[in-house]
Amino acid sequence: GAVTIRAGDSGVEFKKLDGKDIRVGIVYARWNAAIVDPLVAGAKKGLAECGVKEENIVTISVPGCYELPYSAQLICMTQKVDAVICAGVLIKGETSHYEYIAEAVSKGIMDVQLLTRTPVIFGVLTCLSEEQAVARSTGAKNHSEAWGKTAVEMALFRKSQFEGKNPEKKSVGFL
Repeated sequence: GAVTIRAGDSGVEFKKLDGKDIRVGIVYARWNAAIVDPLVAGAKKGLAECGVKEENIVTISVPGCYELPYSAQLICMTQKVDAVICAGVLIKGETSHYEYIAEAVSKGIMDVQLLTRTPVIFGVLTCLSEEQAVARSTGAKNHSEAWGKTAVEMALFRKSQFEGKNPEKKSVGFL
């Protein structure tokens, strides 16, 4: 059956996903570890619910969010992963530093997935306060389980396209 994960009035529904043959990287920032650690645990729980074996989860920590895109790219290139989850938190302070880092990280993560053809899941909270960050990393507002399931769904989609397992696949002329 399908599982619906809700965030307020919105939500995403996941069909039953078979991740037994999927290998996933999780790259997470150590900055704000008390907030990030529950996000990593939630992503791992989502992967486990899809049948991803613990030995098929590569977990790497980096100092902060700015290092996430580069590290995700290295994992895509060297660890034979089917997807990567980037997890971290950025909390707005009194200067414009937050805006520069948030933009660079989000663009960097998108660039990595487009360049490597590997799904890279954006699991970076961008919050206006520490209170928001805590609320979004714990309890009902912690959506990191969905990041794990999204990684499996996108990895399976990628495999279906590149390995010809999609009977409805249409050629777009450049793959």
